[in-house]
Amino acid sequence: MEARNPPLPPPDLLDADVLRAALPGRVAAGPVSLEVAWSVDSTNSELWRRPPPDGCAVLLAERQTAGRGRLGRIWTSPLSAQVCLSVRRRFDGGLVRLDGLSLAAGVAVVEALRGLGFAQAGLKWPNDVIADGCKLAGVLVECRGEPAGPAHVVVGLGINVRLPQMASAAIDQPWTDLARLSADGVPPSRNGVAIAVLEHLLEALERFECEGLAPFLPRHAALGTLVGREVCVLAGRQVIEGRALGLAADGGLRVATAAGEQVFHAGEVSVRAR
Repeated sequence: MEARNPPLPPPDLLDADVLRAALPGRVAAGPVSLEVAWSVDSTNSELWRRPPPDGCAVLLAERQTAGRGRLGRIWTSPLSAQVCLSVRRRFDGGLVRLDGLSLAAGVAVVEALRGLGFAQAGLKWPNDVIADGCKLAGVLVECRGEPAGPAHVVVGLGINVRLPQMASAAIDQPWTDLARLSADGVPPSRNGVAIAVLEHLLEALERFECEGLAPFLPRHAALGTLVGREVCVLAGRQVIEGRALGLAADGGLRVATAAGEQVFHAGEVSVRAR
């Protein structure tokens, strides 16, 4: 008798009504609107094309055709395999007050995932979400506005829930997903992941508006994966080697190098092979 492949499970689709019911109708910035799109090029790009919201605008997508990651990377987003979402809101006080916001967003994502039982989730500076040394989620924060006037921010997230193996051909780094990290190989529902992450993220954005980066620094330190490890920092065309010491007060990465301690505010960090 000819063997048959087991049927594929039905797609785990997002439900806008379920998500709206679980989230607050208002935050300090104003009302919260939420939409689920079937397909967009990028949730970040789509929110920037729209008029500024009165409050917070949340956009999720079943897939992205041109998702964007940090440093101009492409973020691969197959249909119903991830939680891809972006949040847009206004910040008063100007762009100068937004330094470190990406760290706060990374903290919110990891704390949400740990709350769902994924204790393996951690942060690689500045805001890469990793587990067992592999990329689990990405955070992209984009800001526009005036140095000391009103500013708008879009925070984009892509969380791997159950990636098809064929997607790995388009990913240029080791990756994992919530299905692989689950004890039984079954990830939580995408709606459940989205609700947990949005609850943490909206609260983090509110607190950052009021208190800045300071309250997030110890939380980032508790979730970080680099302190005490030998690292390479790619800063522009320079590659600097040293030992990661932790975060500076402004969110920069402190590294002990042969030339003394240096603080990096941008760049790509990798752990040196032993």
